[in-house]
Amino acid sequence: MGKQQTEMLKGILEGIVLAILAMRPAYGYEITTWLRDRGFADIAEGTVYAVLVRIEQKGLVDVEKVPSEKGPPRKVYTLNAAGTASLDEFWQAWGFLADRVAQLHDEHRDHTDTQEN
Repeated sequence: MGKQQTEMLKGILEGIVLAILAMRPAYGYEITTWLRDRGFADIAEGTVYAVLVRIEQKGLVDVEKVPSEKGPPRKVYTLNAAGTASLDEFWQAWGFLADRVAQLHDEHRDHTDTQEN
């Protein structure tokens, strides 16, 4: 993953994690695995844990410690009402930005095509 792509991902990773948790409760390693299975191969486990700490501190998730067969109990994160509201806000912002970037991309392409002719 290039530097620019990594920086963009950092900006939206909290929203992505909230979206994952909207589907079902999960713990950090599960979230990291889910991301890697979907093409985010370079994402570090520590990065996901930092996001989980941040959303927990913001009160966007409920946390339950669940016994683990291997090692200490796992923290399972569940999206709560505040997290759902934050996710809704993320999707609105994402939709707005994605539309504007797509529009800019189309204008750039049209401008480039005009210059080539």
